[in-house]
Amino acid sequence: MAGRNYLPPNALKLREAPLTRAPPHPTLIDDPRLLHRHRIPHPSSSSTAALLEDRIASHHRDIQSLLIDNQRLAATHVALKQELAVAHQDLRHLSVAAADVKAERDAQVREVHERAVRVEAEARSVEGINADLGQVRADVKALTDIRQELTAKLKGIDEEAVRARSELKQLPAVKEDIETMRKEIQRGRAAIEYEKKAHASNLEQSQAMEKQMISMAREIEKLRAELDNAEKRARAAAAAAATPSPGYASGYGNHEMVYGGNLYMDPYAMHQVQGSAAAPQHGSATAPHGFYVVKQAHEHR
Repeated sequence: MAGRNYLPPNALKLREAPLTRAPPHPTLIDDPRLLHRHRIPHPSSSSTAALLEDRIASHHRDIQSLLIDNQRLAATHVALKQELAVAHQDLRHLSVAAADVKAERDAQVREVHERAVRVEAEARSVEGINADLGQVRADVKALTDIRQELTAKLKGIDEEAVRARSELKQLPAVKEDIETMRKEIQRGRAAIEYEKKAHASNLEQSQAMEKQMISMAREIEKLRAELDNAEKRARAAAAAAATPSPGYASGYGNHEMVYGGNLYMDPYAMHQVQGSAAAPQHGSATAPHGFYVVKQAHEHR
């Protein structure tokens, strides 16, 4: 909302530059030897266009970098999902394997126990199977070793499960980072849209100012034509006053009436009255006059 009336600094400079310099005297305007000394430089629009092109190029580079970051984050998100699915699958396999190992171990223990009970019963009944009982005990020892080995493997499986759980705990943090980057991308897009709207608003304002300056130049051209006509009339009156006439003797004694009267001052006074009457309609006459002179010089070029 606050950026609708935003203007770049160079626009203010273009608008205020003609007001900082006083116009030349009307008698110097028609002098070709002094006209080039009072020309006001026309503000070139190439620097503004270059700045706008640089800004657009910068926005384009920002958009490209944001798109690349978005694609990278999407690829990372997909890879993390795949790794999570693989971890879940491995965890299920490990759980199934642990259950199978435990069931097999329990079955083996039960079998060994039953065999030991059966052997002991047979040993009580038959003294001749002591050798088989020793073998069974050796088998029990071997199975105990196997049990210890399986217990160690199960411990390693439990450690891997703990690591998998810790990795799963880190997943919300990764999701939070992804969400943060997504919000940053959205804010960047909003900023780009805001810059586009501000640029369009500034363009409309510059076009309106250009139309107003063209109309002011036309009005000033009319005023200059009227001023030229007034100066021509003043010169004609001065020439008529310089010509000997019957009224010359009567005005000979009073030099102020001939040379200091209204013959030379009325055209300038008329110009001042016209300028003051046109000032409320078109603002200061200094800036449009300078713009008109610069515009004529630019058209002659």
